[in-house]
Amino acid sequence: MGGVDGTGFIARGITFRNTAGPEKAQAVAFRSASDLSVFYACSFEGYHDTLFVLAQRQFYKLCYVYGTINFIFGNAAVVFQNCMILARKPLNGQANMITAQGRGDPFQNMGISIHNSRVMATSDLKPLVGSVQTFLGPWQEYSRIFYMKTFIDTHVNPQGWSPWGNTDFAFKTLYFGEYACFGPDATTEKRVDWPGYHDIKTQSDTSQFNVENLISGRGWLRATEIPFIVGL
Repeated sequence: MGGVDGTGFIARGITFRNTAGPEKAQAVAFRSASDLSVFYACSFEGYHDTLFVLAQRQFYKLCYVYGTINFIFGNAAVVFQNCMILARKPLNGQANMITAQGRGDPFQNMGISIHNSRVMATSDLKPLVGSVQTFLGPWQEYSRIFYMKTFIDTHVNPQGWSPWGNTDFAFKTLYFGEYACFGPDATTEKRVDWPGYHDIKTQSDTSQFNVENLISGRGWLRATEIPFIVGL
């Protein structure tokens, strides 16, 4: 596992890969707790818990992330923009969980935002669509996960989101949202009816999850010379 701390880490054109395979359970490929960090045209490849966005403000642009269970997880304030989010074939009997956001305090400005991206299945998962379930995310009491203007392919369960275990834990306190997503499984008609799920219809309600407000990107991203979109 690779990992970074400190401030202002930038990676360009690097592949971070964990070769443990699905049989080894949790096997992180990369961990970041670097504030004001940027990852441009990188690839993060693993299965269970591929990318650990541990803490602080992070930005991912034109990146690929591969995995199965909770493969983007942690409690950073993080935006994925123009990225490819790729679910793989898990072990028999397992379901894929794309995100697992770890916000345990309602006053933290943390969350995972996936913007102008593509949520896809890898070639080994595509033949199993229908028998292997893939969900957009579960996890902590005050989890915040938002998908906006993102393509969602056929492998995602129509309910979209999975409970944590077989309980109604955090249904009222989490914040899961979707805005203007498109693709075969982007329809929200059969999405979960939890109080914490939001099918956003107006652009103004997306502002807390954009680059400017979630990671204060207007103030520091320009110096990195990485292209980014401030709002939608």
